[in-house]
Amino acid sequence: MKKLQSFLNDGETIKSLMYNAKDNYPTNAAFKVKVDGEIKTITFLQMIKDVESLGTELFARGFDGKRIGIIGENSYEWFNCFLSVVCGGNVAVPFDKGLTAEELVQCVERSEIKALFYDEKHKALVEKIKEQCSAELEIFSITGDNNNLDEMKNSGSIKMNAGDRSYLDKDVKKSDLAVFLFTSGTTSMSKVVMLSHYNISSNITDMLQMKIFYPNDVNMAFLPFHHSFGLVGCLVFLSSSSANVFCDGLKYVAKNLEEYGVTVFVGVPLIVENLYGKIMKQVEKQGMMKKIETGLKLASALDKVGIHMRRKIFSPIIEKLGGHLRLIICGAASLSKDVAAGLNNFGISTIQGYGLTETSPVLTAERPWALCAGSVGTPMKSVRIYIDNPDKNGIGEIVAWGPNVMQGYFNQKEATDEVIKDGWFFTGDLGRIDAKGNLWICGRKKNVIVMKNGKNIFPEELESLIDKLPYVVESMIFTREKHNELVLWCNVVYDEEYLEQKKIGEEELSAQFSKDLSVINDTLPSYKYINHFIMTDTPMIKTTTQKIKRNPAIKAIDENWEEIKKYNVEP
Repeated sequence: MKKLQSFLNDGETIKSLMYNAKDNYPTNAAFKVKVDGEIKTITFLQMIKDVESLGTELFARGFDGKRIGIIGENSYEWFNCFLSVVCGGNVAVPFDKGLTAEELVQCVERSEIKALFYDEKHKALVEKIKEQCSAELEIFSITGDNNNLDEMKNSGSIKMNAGDRSYLDKDVKKSDLAVFLFTSGTTSMSKVVMLSHYNISSNITDMLQMKIFYPNDVNMAFLPFHHSFGLVGCLVFLSSSSANVFCDGLKYVAKNLEEYGVTVFVGVPLIVENLYGKIMKQVEKQGMMKKIETGLKLASALDKVGIHMRRKIFSPIIEKLGGHLRLIICGAASLSKDVAAGLNNFGISTIQGYGLTETSPVLTAERPWALCAGSVGTPMKSVRIYIDNPDKNGIGEIVAWGPNVMQGYFNQKEATDEVIKDGWFFTGDLGRIDAKGNLWICGRKKNVIVMKNGKNIFPEELESLIDKLPYVVESMIFTREKHNELVLWCNVVYDEEYLEQKKIGEEELSAQFSKDLSVINDTLPSYKYINHFIMTDTPMIKTTTQKIKRNPAIKAIDENWEEIKKYNVEP
């Protein structure tokens, strides 16, 4: 069997990475999908054939050098369209599957696409917006009984067999644009990020050179493909000649991990923490905590003499996660230190990374052999990072350079010039770098709360302390003005199951939180004290990667301030 390193060459375009993977492991599964309840394998040979067939038909219909949109749930069909677009030198424009009709029209017009692929779930939406778009837009369905995709691939295959090589011979250069991605935020405020083939392929190569992905891996493509983390994540595993599978839904994650034999899970902290929490509840319910504690002591002792038995010792835990899971990669937000440590202790390597859409996306990552809980690791091989204008604690804006930095924002030169200066990308995130080179994220520059006394407060720091409480699902720090001073408040979303298990009401929980928050305050300087809070079981407004949308969330609180029940911290 060839080693992973053997196909880390000539990967300067997405096209070359995909063909290299096919050439090295042609019969490996590229995707595993469910068809009428049965799992069907799509090999790399089949995947490339589908890409070429659809691509040839797109060229025949005049789509050469065009921008083409895609909207829909994660699926093989979605990725077939994506690869057919980018491997032919066209530009793929993935859209958030949660967009309203008005938002989709804005995105379609801002990106200036000429065609749009859509799945059955979005049929009514796309047919509705087609009439509202000012420019002519061709639409193609990719799922359902009467989809256009099968017909287009069949037609393209016939053309190839007849000698049409227009698509096959297309010269795709590393400098060519490959993808337009919208940043998170409201549609009018979001920016369209332009990524070239080399932006993305260089980042993939950096990740492959970590040598933690293998051709026999099975990755659950859980994160949405319109998000850079989900899209490039899937490309990383395809470049490794690994299989990709899809989740049937949040409540089926554990079931899907087992039935597909998933070895790698790439996700956001909320999902990983929920998985871990459910497992630990089972462990506690079954009275296994003492066995776990004994196992941890034994594993640590064996580690010291070079014997690594964690996966065997904790096989009952690993079985609850499908039995094959060996690696978890977390991004988009901070993962609980306790959860990361717990999973690593059980023999499931759990690492965090950091990046942005504008950086294709990964800038830094922990390595399984160099963990630093709470940090987001060290820079990728081709990335350089420094902290701009650090304060006395070394905290300043994170600035990055590398071949993965975007080409700019589409039709927004002024916005591009604001963030890219002499090739360096100013992230808008605040962080510090420790003595070992690990990056620590402190929060978004725009989220920093400046108190009237000039002190800076990073809300994410306080939220991470509150989120550790067993009954807190999520929290958000915000301010209100009182007597010409800013006062810190906390909006807390609690776990309804916790109330049911403990057989208590919201009033009792609020009293408990008041005491717990008082303990947290005791660990903080006085200007960071949180003296008031709101408790609710209503989730906050979030992005598709589960980040809280602070401005809309605060606006919702302000609009309902008179009706909201408020609490104070007990002295």
